[in-house]
Amino acid sequence: MACAVTCPVWHCFGINKKPRFRVRAERLDGNDLSVVSTDGVSVKETTVPVVVGRGYLVDGGNGSLKSRIEKKMGGEELELLWDDGYGTNTVKDYVDAAKDMIKPDGGPPRWFCPVECGRPIKDSPLLLFLPGLDGVGMGLILHHKPLGKVFEVQCLHIPVHDRTPFEGLVTLVEETVRLEHASRLNCPIYLVGDSLGGCLALAVAARNPSIDLVMILVNPATSLGRSRLQPFLPILEAFPDGLHVRTIPFLLSLVIGEPLKMAEVGVEGSLLPKQKIERISSNLTALLPFYCGLADILPTETLIWKLKLIKSASAYANSRLHAVKAEVLVLASDKDHLFPSGEEALRLKKLLPNCMIRIFKDNGHTLLMEDSMNLLTVIKGTCKYRRSKSHDFTKDFLPPSMSEYRYTFNNVDIFCPWNCRFLNFASCSSLFSTMENGKIVKGLAGVPDEGPVLLVGNHMLLGMDLSSLCEAFLREKKILVRGVAHPELFWGNFHTSSNVFNFFDLMKVMGAMPVSPKSLLKALSTNSHVLLYPGGAREALHRKGEAYKLFWPNQPEFVRFAAQFGATIVPFGAVGEDDMAKVVFDYYDYMKIPMLNDRIKELIRSGGVQIRDKAKGEVASQEIFIPGIIPKIPGRFYYLFGKPIKLKGREDLVENRESANEVYLQAKAEVERCIGYLLKKREEDPLRSIINRLIYRTFHAPLHQVPSFNP
Repeated sequence: MACAVTCPVWHCFGINKKPRFRVRAERLDGNDLSVVSTDGVSVKETTVPVVVGRGYLVDGGNGSLKSRIEKKMGGEELELLWDDGYGTNTVKDYVDAAKDMIKPDGGPPRWFCPVECGRPIKDSPLLLFLPGLDGVGMGLILHHKPLGKVFEVQCLHIPVHDRTPFEGLVTLVEETVRLEHASRLNCPIYLVGDSLGGCLALAVAARNPSIDLVMILVNPATSLGRSRLQPFLPILEAFPDGLHVRTIPFLLSLVIGEPLKMAEVGVEGSLLPKQKIERISSNLTALLPFYCGLADILPTETLIWKLKLIKSASAYANSRLHAVKAEVLVLASDKDHLFPSGEEALRLKKLLPNCMIRIFKDNGHTLLMEDSMNLLTVIKGTCKYRRSKSHDFTKDFLPPSMSEYRYTFNNVDIFCPWNCRFLNFASCSSLFSTMENGKIVKGLAGVPDEGPVLLVGNHMLLGMDLSSLCEAFLREKKILVRGVAHPELFWGNFHTSSNVFNFFDLMKVMGAMPVSPKSLLKALSTNSHVLLYPGGAREALHRKGEAYKLFWPNQPEFVRFAAQFGATIVPFGAVGEDDMAKVVFDYYDYMKIPMLNDRIKELIRSGGVQIRDKAKGEVASQEIFIPGIIPKIPGRFYYLFGKPIKLKGREDLVENRESANEVYLQAKAEVERCIGYLLKKREEDPLRSIINRLIYRTFHAPLHQVPSFNP
């Protein structure tokens, strides 16, 4: 029987109180609703895509299904250091949005698209957000703006008084996933499941193993059996609702995350301590409505229902983990007071065949609304963003945003050995380049602005030279240097065994890609500035007495690749590692210890990703191990970019190996010349010592303007 009901549709589903238009929802058959404008305005033409009804499918005729939401047109491609808007929204915005959305409207669960997500770039995949206990669907509010640039974001809203069982929610999401999959067969669908939503995502994935899903599970409720909620479930089921009054405040306290981490959202790490404390104190005060409003978002009857819902959801998902074949990223908080999320992440990693985890040590249960967690950055850093069946490091690369740049180079955690800000402060890099007439100048003026450009140079100890070099190109020339890194960081045991979001994840955010002919060719084909260390890991993890020694292979392959695209090769030298650290225990020393000898060989044989297995000479040996070092009083890093070698019009080098080898030796000799020049000239630098630099900076210029020797 057909029926109709008229309801207002607000901006961003109930956040603006002034209605933009009205719609009439007509029931056609079953649970589907047809949306018709009552004010002469077509819903499909509005900039506010809103879905009314259980599910968001309508009968398309002949048994087919079609989407009720018209696909948003792709926006422009992202620029380097684009404004992602992360930090502009806070928990206060969540409270303001939730106040209107929790008002009873008698409707079932439904999808909505936050207007502030805007238009995504072309060919953006779909991201479905499945909320946690609150059910509001605004749990991604801190991440709407960055995610909205690269995803078509849709969020599930479960009204406060809705009592749809877990199986009904699974059916709703499953229908949506199947519909979208039918319209975009070669594109993945992302399911971001928070807490209860994590169980929902796993259930849908288990029932649809053939659909290409990428699941991001945030503190999933699959660990209910080991949580602090478990003792209360029998009580909630056995006693009348009136006897639950005393348990409700305690249960609500478990749902609340870490207040301090919530207050730190939007507070820049580069602020002075006094300014930072003032901002955090102000944000803590603004959080008070969140705690007061939590009882309205989760009233007693709803909270009890949601806890019972979690019990069935956890049992349902756990019983079907064996059927999950999708790509999974688990984000877990180590201070989650509701679930043992850290332990659960490790358990899921063992049970799911394609699972990666990242643990956040200082965050609570509401991870998505706390600081230190830009969801888009984590997705990019774990190489989970893709627009086709497999991840492509060139086509799927998203340039770093301004907030990611600040996080990478302004992070003040000095206890991290690869901390970019601390290392840049200690090394105070001085950069020089060579003009076409051979003149050496301060800065990067001698490096071409237009690509493709291939930067080739020597790797300093532990790759300490990377952050200073990349930051200088971003700051001075607004150019992102895409570095090629050891495959172990992307596919090996090092990549899979790292459980925290770290420096190597940030390297991928800032453009790192695995070293391979395919990666190099693709990057050059896009006119990029590519950074290549021919000596690779052997050079970065060198032995005692091998500082500034080149370990380049015999084949001139990078010259042939550069010639194929008419690229310009810029050789460069870098010195300063001996001013920062001293190698006291190297690979040869390890091998002299009988207990470690066999163990190290076994690790190298079975655990590492082998490269250059066809190379000859010393560089072919991949028996490398991280050396033991001791820090020194910091000196300074120096870089000299030699005279560019232009290969435009030299396509003959692709086939003529002899001529390519001449260019190769020319580039290698230029790198050695640059190293020798810097080793000599740095003795003339009056500010080589960190003490002298600190005194100078007290009264003079910022870090990147500290003078050096005259070239």
